[in-house]
Amino acid sequence: MSYLLFADDNEDMRLMVRDLLQATGHEVALAPDGLTALAAVQAREPDLLILDLAMPGMTGFEVCRAIKRNPFTSRIPVLMLTAQGQVESKVQGFESGADDYLPKPFDPRELRARVAALLRLVKREGDRNPTSGLPGGRAIEDELERRIKRKQPFAICYLDFDNFKPFADHFGFNLADRVIREFGEALGRVAGAKPSEDDEATFRGEEAPGFVGHIGGDDFLAITAEDGGEALARSAARQLREIIGRAVGAEALALGAFSGPGRDGQVRLFPLARLSTAILIVRPERWVSTSHLGSLAADVKRRAKARGPGTILVEEV
Repeated sequence: MSYLLFADDNEDMRLMVRDLLQATGHEVALAPDGLTALAAVQAREPDLLILDLAMPGMTGFEVCRAIKRNPFTSRIPVLMLTAQGQVESKVQGFESGADDYLPKPFDPRELRARVAALLRLVKREGDRNPTSGLPGGRAIEDELERRIKRKQPFAICYLDFDNFKPFADHFGFNLADRVIREFGEALGRVAGAKPSEDDEATFRGEEAPGFVGHIGGDDFLAITAEDGGEALARSAARQLREIIGRAVGAEALALGAFSGPGRDGQVRLFPLARLSTAILIVRPERWVSTSHLGSLAADVKRRAKARGPGTILVEEV
């Protein structure tokens, strides 16, 4: 049985959809607006979130963007169910991160079919990222819960590439996927063994130093000992530089940029991809939920990236 959350400001619609989906064996919770839906996600993560578009206080678009920004809730599939069926609204919904879109009025059979399809997709792809082969979704959450049960502080490193889109646009997505795959392998080595001798610090405090997961795209997550986060981040940054260097060549690596046509067709220099890392020191006694932690991680990463490419920002939560 799957747990679904449906947010709509129309009570009759909420009750109708609840009854329809409960009849197919799902557990269904209801929210009358977007803010209530976000709070409900933090309290208990649903297997599928169904959102009305036009709600007071916070629209379905805004709720969807908040869910997809959070690294620990971004994998939740979102189905937009709304009376605004114009193409512009659909495009905006997909741009906000929605996984599917169904305009009202709808055929109950189609709603049930779309819900079933989204749930199958999550079950098939939620535990391992197809590009890197690293754990994702549920596996990351399970590891976090395991760490919390140990009642020992630990560090979460939220790693994100800077300036990677121009690289992917210029060199192609096959090479971009290879960089992501090789970085995932390198990050696993960094987190799974002691750093090399030229590292400024060493991992301490654990026989098995770390866990690595792939959230999606160029976002990775590593869990290590409380005092190991900065060393891991520095080692990972060096690994990315080496991987990028093999792709662009020694001259571009020394320059720190590669040349290519911009959107206007004019040749210009693009900075090479670097790594920004948000490090959160987690105290188990302050633990709330993975969703809450994800909101904090997303905020720290945003502030790290705002300071410039290659930033490492550490905060205690």
